[in-house]
Amino acid sequence: MKKLFSTLLMLALTAAAIAQNVTWSFSVKETSDSTADILLTAKVAAGYHIYSQYTTGTSAPVEFKFAESKDYKLVGKVKEPKAHEEPDEFVKGGIEKSFSGTVVFRQQIKRLSTKDFKVSGVVNYQYCDENSCQFDDASFALNVKGAQAAVASEPAAEVADTTPAVAEPEAVVAEAESIADTENEAENDNDSLLWIFLSSLGFGILTMFTPCVFPMIPMTVNFFMNGSTDKRKNRRQALFFGGSIVFLFAVLGAILALIFGPDSLYFIGVHWIPNLIFFVIFIIFSMSFFGLFEIKMPEKWINKSDEQADKGGLFAPFFIALTTVLVSFSCTGPILGAALVGLTTSGTGSQFVSLITMLGFGIGFALPFTLLAFFPGVLKNMKSGSWLNTVKVVFAFLELAFGLKFLQQADLYCGWGLLDREWYLALWIVIFSMLGFYLLGKLKFKGDSPVEKLGVGRTFLSIGVFAFVVYMVPGLWGAPLKGISGFLPPMESQDFNLAKHAASVESASTAKLPADRLFSSELHAPDGYEAFYDLDEAKAYAKEHNMPIFIDFTGKTCANCREMEHYVWSDAKVMEILSQKFVMCALYADADIQLPEPCQVTDESGNTITSLGKKNREFQKKLVGMCAQPYYVIINTDEQILTKENHQYDRDVQKFIDFLNEGLANYSK
Repeated sequence: MKKLFSTLLMLALTAAAIAQNVTWSFSVKETSDSTADILLTAKVAAGYHIYSQYTTGTSAPVEFKFAESKDYKLVGKVKEPKAHEEPDEFVKGGIEKSFSGTVVFRQQIKRLSTKDFKVSGVVNYQYCDENSCQFDDASFALNVKGAQAAVASEPAAEVADTTPAVAEPEAVVAEAESIADTENEAENDNDSLLWIFLSSLGFGILTMFTPCVFPMIPMTVNFFMNGSTDKRKNRRQALFFGGSIVFLFAVLGAILALIFGPDSLYFIGVHWIPNLIFFVIFIIFSMSFFGLFEIKMPEKWINKSDEQADKGGLFAPFFIALTTVLVSFSCTGPILGAALVGLTTSGTGSQFVSLITMLGFGIGFALPFTLLAFFPGVLKNMKSGSWLNTVKVVFAFLELAFGLKFLQQADLYCGWGLLDREWYLALWIVIFSMLGFYLLGKLKFKGDSPVEKLGVGRTFLSIGVFAFVVYMVPGLWGAPLKGISGFLPPMESQDFNLAKHAASVESASTAKLPADRLFSSELHAPDGYEAFYDLDEAKAYAKEHNMPIFIDFTGKTCANCREMEHYVWSDAKVMEILSQKFVMCALYADADIQLPEPCQVTDESGNTITSLGKKNREFQKKLVGMCAQPYYVIINTDEQILTKENHQYDRDVQKFIDFLNEGLANYSK
């Protein structure tokens, strides 16, 4: 009897645990006189997760089964928010897609009856924690008002005892829906911020190998080697030293975060003024590295830091950190500038991108110094040599080449036409050819020692550089050069293009769009495509021809957009589908074009938007809740999104084709 009681108690506790781990609630939300959404809300306990309908691998997807009825029909499939993805370690190519917290699934129905009716069904699902998984199900039965009835949602009727939870009032479900949307947006932002942090951390570590940071290492190690004999005290000072470096960079990041909002950071990344400033800075640094002059911080600042460093205590490591940051500025400046420009335009939408960037950069920069301060004996015998000047000159060539990227960004933004694709490639070919000859010892700069014989490292580097030069040469005649397409001006700026005739043959099958399209004189689609540049025009044309709309959120200065066009859009099958079965609308986020008065709109604050780029950015935020390029959305003329997920930067051609086909299939329904 006691054993039976224990067994029943264990089963009861298990059942209670199941009910607490995943709780389902169901509700109806009427969306029109004849349609409604069935909201299926799962509240997943902390430490547990359930799986998406589209997970692949060993995990079991959630499954929704609706009872057949003549009173209604299902419209499409159950929609779900963006799931967390990670590879399935047990199945090659498998991707586990899961949800945690509160998640709301939606099933749209068409109400066929004018009388009230019921929608019933069951949810089959698997929930897991780190150690184990369990299968369970939840039944539901909802009261739905008939078509043409007053729009009012009611709580669901109570269901059998096996149901984990009865339906909640719509207010509760609306709150859960809001929580889920917020959590999903936060998860996307958190993923983006994590990527930004890790990228900037890498940038920070990279600076260790620059010619003005590397000589600081022996100086830093020397300070800690000659310090106290108390190892505990030395390590405390080393930690304080590293923390001081992070603090100095984070302060600058916090200032940027407080002063500039997301739009201001976007301005820094795409506007011609900051891009021109970065170009000038890179050219100045490259000339300095070539030996024309030396860039130094004011002597007064550096001397003051050195004086304070001699006083000892915790002030000493702080001022050593300050001296390190100041002296290394000439190398960290360009790398940090490139990091800020690249990462603040990543589209996360967070106001704290600059803070995260500077924090990650500071940690990466401080990490090698801190480790060496912990173990100063590692570099006791480290000495500088002529190789350090070689590194400096190599950086000079690279900064000269990458500085041109900022000039062409400014050129594209303003439409000056100064640096078309041929000129850009010609300059890169010359720069990298000179770098190759320098590595072979055929060119010498101030501070270089004679190259009496080539080492293995210089030989392989020179081979790589000359191979890169040979790779670029066909680009002068229109070769796509997919490997560096993100750095190059768009193909439309190429004056002489052997491939242009083939592209025009491909585009001959595309329905000719009206020649007087808005902004078509200032903006251009990739070769082989035609596009609208105003959404209202695209919607009118799509309605007339009964076609879905492919929205390309892009930018003139967007490197990843060019890569997608070269790698994916150039595929023959993609071109056939995209050019023949969709109305393309290219919405440029950085188009500094004055809108005619009929096209002007107001934002949420009531301010009039007069710039095309600003209007397109605001529309993207409204449509998908973020501002990132490239970003692809398929809609109908009512601006309803036709795919379960939108498409971002991904050079997998088949994924892009599947995305297009999904949009076409849902449009035909």
